[in-house]
Amino acid sequence: MQKLIDGYARFRSNVFPKQSGLFEKLAKGQQPQALFICCSDSRVVPEVVMQCEPGTLFPCRSVGNLVPPPTETASGVAATIEYAIRVLRIPDVVICGHSDCGAMKGILESEKIESLPAVRSYLEHAGPSSKWLTRLLKDATSLSFEQKLKLLTEANVIAQLQNLRNHPAVDDALKNNTVQVHGWVYDIGTGGILQFDAEQGCFRPLLPEEKTVVVTSSDRGRKIA
Repeated sequence: MQKLIDGYARFRSNVFPKQSGLFEKLAKGQQPQALFICCSDSRVVPEVVMQCEPGTLFPCRSVGNLVPPPTETASGVAATIEYAIRVLRIPDVVICGHSDCGAMKGILESEKIESLPAVRSYLEHAGPSSKWLTRLLKDATSLSFEQKLKLLTEANVIAQLQNLRNHPAVDDALKNNTVQVHGWVYDIGTGGILQFDAEQGCFRPLLPEEKTVVVTSSDRGRKIA
């Protein structure tokens, strides 16, 4: 706790005075550029990765960056999505998975989360596609655990994009062309981001100049076409 208090002290003495104008503006309202749905993992900090000032992102964290159906309101994800789209009129929504995701590991190795009933229940929102893929991957003995985890992480992002589109606020905004949805996977070890290309049906580097470089720690030595 002392580390947090020391950080707050630095914020009050060094950071806040230099950005007091920004915080004065933010005190009167917010106009975020994107709703950023990511995992609760402490290693994933979107404001750092995207180098954003306060007020730029409207973050929503959930285990495994899952987007439950709109009828599930206990987690608050549905309310966050609805408010972001219908009140704040945010034009972009990002669902961002990440490498070494504990939630995805829990799906692949369900026996390890038997003592975590709340986690196990929430992971049901990963949907039937994750169960189908998990069973398929368990039979794929030629793949390493890391490769299976990467495939499941990417498949989960695609599944959550579909779940997102099922929310009424998003569905209406998509029909009116007032919102765009994006699926990303962030690699903690390399800092690289892959984005889902719906037309090609694959994940590609977010930055064009990274097309021929290694962008995931689990793919060291492999080039991205």
